[in-house]
Amino acid sequence: MSQEIEIKLAVKTAPAARALLRRHGFRVIAPRVFEANTLYDTPNSDLRIAGTILRLREVARRVVVTYKGPPQKGPHKVREEIEFESSSARETALVWQRLGFHPTFRYEKYRTELQRPREPGHVTLDETPIGVFLELEGPPAWIDRTARRLGFPPEAYITASYGSLYFDTCVKSGVRPSNMVFPRSRSLK
Repeated sequence: MSQEIEIKLAVKTAPAARALLRRHGFRVIAPRVFEANTLYDTPNSDLRIAGTILRLREVARRVVVTYKGPPQKGPHKVREEIEFESSSARETALVWQRLGFHPTFRYEKYRTELQRPREPGHVTLDETPIGVFLELEGPPAWIDRTARRLGFPPEAYITASYGSLYFDTCVKSGVRPSNMVFPRSRSLK
């Protein structure tokens, strides 16, 4: 059983975040890549109500299946995480639909993964339709030390999911929530 421990930090722009991370010795360990994520749930939203997530992620040629347990209370988001690769997004989705799960929310992002040599945690730079975020994932002491080093106090910690952040953004903007996806080019329609 694996445990995910992380926080998000809002940053103004991706170039500013890259420069900040470089200044502090972080190096790219996984280059920028596009991710398409789909969350699944029951018709009664049983997973959302329980605070759990069933996600299908497509990134490059990989398909990653993730279960996340309910988050524990505290300054960091701590939750059980079970993750494995599937050979087919379509077939995985079909199995889930046969079991009573259906797609409920899609979200997209561009993600770059960075790390400082010989440190126990890593940072992801996530460019999303609602803003740019750094995710610090690792032991709590490392997260706190790294956030402080980058100039972020504990009050800046975000433990909400991207789905929650998206819905909050829609409410504040008076926009009807849908999916958190990038606008498509007119030539793609």
